[in-house]
Amino acid sequence: MTSAPQSWPQTALWWHVYPLGFVGADTTGGDPHGPVEHRLDRITAWLDELVGLGLNGLLLGPVFASQTHGYDTVDHLRVDPRLGDDADFDALVAACRERGIRVLLDGVFNHVGRDHPWWREAVEAGPDSAAAARFARGSDAREVDGLTVDVFEGHEALVVLNHQHPEVIEYVSGVMAHWLERGADGWRLDAAYAVSPLFWRSAIDPLRERFPDAWFLGEVIHGDYEGYVADSGLDSVTQYELWKALRSSVQEQNLFELDWSLQRHNDFVAHFLPMTFLGNHDVTRIASAIDDERNHAAAIAMLFFFPGAPSVYAGDERGLEAVKEEREGGDDAIRPEFPADPGEWPENPYSHAHRDAVAFRRQHPWLATASIRSEDLSNTAALFIAEGADGELAKLAVNLGDDAVQLGGRGVGGHGLERWSDAG
Repeated sequence: MTSAPQSWPQTALWWHVYPLGFVGADTTGGDPHGPVEHRLDRITAWLDELVGLGLNGLLLGPVFASQTHGYDTVDHLRVDPRLGDDADFDALVAACRERGIRVLLDGVFNHVGRDHPWWREAVEAGPDSAAAARFARGSDAREVDGLTVDVFEGHEALVVLNHQHPEVIEYVSGVMAHWLERGADGWRLDAAYAVSPLFWRSAIDPLRERFPDAWFLGEVIHGDYEGYVADSGLDSVTQYELWKALRSSVQEQNLFELDWSLQRHNDFVAHFLPMTFLGNHDVTRIASAIDDERNHAAAIAMLFFFPGAPSVYAGDERGLEAVKEEREGGDDAIRPEFPADPGEWPENPYSHAHRDAVAFRRQHPWLATASIRSEDLSNTAALFIAEGADGELAKLAVNLGDDAVQLGGRGVGGHGLERWSDAG
């Protein structure tokens, strides 16, 4: 079975929220079975901000019960009590539906936290038990709680599931079905790159008939994107190659790097719809990654001009600054609490740059699957030409330098941009 033939992802423009940080929850450790704190409505309060930008998709980070940051899940069928309960989740989904917003959930299925009932059962039953067989034990396994198992990227709090085990396949497929039935439109699959693509196919294929419109996005950082999509049955993967090229090309003023990346991007788009982005919950904020703020608008314009399914990490549209640090708690700054009232963060040039870029994309939805080529290319300037399947044409002229240049027959001032289509 192949990936689903949905059409709606081609017009989806995402706003990516890290819920635990957004609502100000304590992520340093707590009781995942503790009392419920009804906080998901703080995200609901920002949905009109999402719509006002012209976006129509909400990509939610982890919302299921965990002990710390949400990626150490202990109950995939319970809303994290630091966020709320099932009724709060249903209310958020209903509010999204009222506004025409699609909802994507974040599924952490490579590993679980050590308070997950499967892990507790395995520890009690011992290393040779059927319960312990649900966990992976590869060449890099280490001893955790008396069991020899794989852990995720050295983190002993995250024990890796055995993705060849039938119970694991059935469990993951069942979890995804449960939340699709409750109103989710699809899944972002965390650390998909760490899991055999055949596992995803086994878990997802049974869902296709029941949920033909569901969209499955895998987090894949390096490697053969096209091959992973083909083998796994996923619909899409995260386009980290373009993310890196967009950031470094603008920061280092080397648009030749971006041109090379776009040639590969064209190949990907011919086979699937990649998710594109300038920021997310794992990386330094774009406003901090590009030193010259005069060129931030160019990066934003390119994100929405280039094909793919673009995503804005919440707060980037307000120009939030934060640097990811390689230490315990080094993600905290890029995952801040948001005010309960969006009005406390007034709009600024970043908001306007996003709104303009999104508006052009919505006026030209065919850009999602267009092919891109570059002309008048230099280190600091380029004319990007997008061509649609039916011959549509649009152009984006970008100048990162100080001096005005001619691009596509138009004068573009220093640190400026122009975009237009064949219709004007």
